[in-house]
Amino acid sequence: MRAFGIDCGTEYTGYGVVEMDYATREPRLVHVVAGTIRLNKKEKTPLRLAQVYRELTALMTMHAPDCVAIEEVFFSANAKSALKLGQVRGVAMLAAATCGLTVAEYAPLSIKSSVTGYGLAAKEQVQFMVTRLLALDSPPDSPDAADALAIAICHIHTSQTLLLQGANR
Repeated sequence: MRAFGIDCGTEYTGYGVVEMDYATREPRLVHVVAGTIRLNKKEKTPLRLAQVYRELTALMTMHAPDCVAIEEVFFSANAKSALKLGQVRGVAMLAAATCGLTVAEYAPLSIKSSVTGYGLAAKEQVQFMVTRLLALDSPPDSPDAADALAIAICHIHTSQTLLLQGANR
């Protein structure tokens, strides 16, 4: 399985692709790519959303994931910020749908628990564990890329668990 994780943001949108390698004696997570789409705050919203769409679509086409995973909407005290984030999430889902990919959504607590074992882990803890789980030489270039990798890892772990539960019924 190859999962494409997206950490949606209005200034920085992280992406990361992780796959499960079953060819080795012990199945292991493998880092494929990670990075950050940096948006210009001075650009108007439609242009920034178009950039996110173009770049995500190109990345999904290039890396051919089996599915896309994103973080669920969290409830924010600032409605305007939540609305802007929702627009980026919508564009990310549209990019996935355009590429014919299914989208899975995970709560922030589930993502952090899956990667660190603690749902309220700090960004630094997520970055550290992503680096360890993927046996990277150094942490991802940004916290957004690390979060996107964590989202992809969460999806792979969740899918494996659901598959095993189905097999044990």
